[in-house]
Amino acid sequence: MGSVLMTGACELGEVVASRRVECVAPDGTRTSVLIRIGAPRPDPLSDHGDWCCPHQILGLGDEAVGASFGVDSLQALLLSVYGVRLKLAARAEEASVTLDWLGLPDLGLTVVPDAGARPTGNGPPGA
Repeated sequence: MGSVLMTGACELGEVVASRRVECVAPDGTRTSVLIRIGAPRPDPLSDHGDWCCPHQILGLGDEAVGASFGVDSLQALLLSVYGVRLKLAARAEEASVTLDWLGLPDLGLTVVPDAGARPTGNGPPGA
């Protein structure tokens, strides 16, 4: 299983994804918050081949690099995005601000595919 915890002694490394969201204060003042996701990498402390994926939030509270862990690079990456979403929600509530990115719920950090949509290029042969 994976873990979404850890803050501190981790380096961000190569940034593979980032997003700027708007922080909106009750008086309408807007500031920018930057989300950065580092490249997943093998966890040097793991005896089982686990992976870690660092992340950082700049402009809203603690700016230390955190990390999420998974059994492979994809799980670590997905848990890192999930962890960032949870941290942003908690920090926004604590600061009494709202966060916005294109008006999407969860800042577009939660992806639920349309069950009726057909994937492109991945259908059965002859389809």
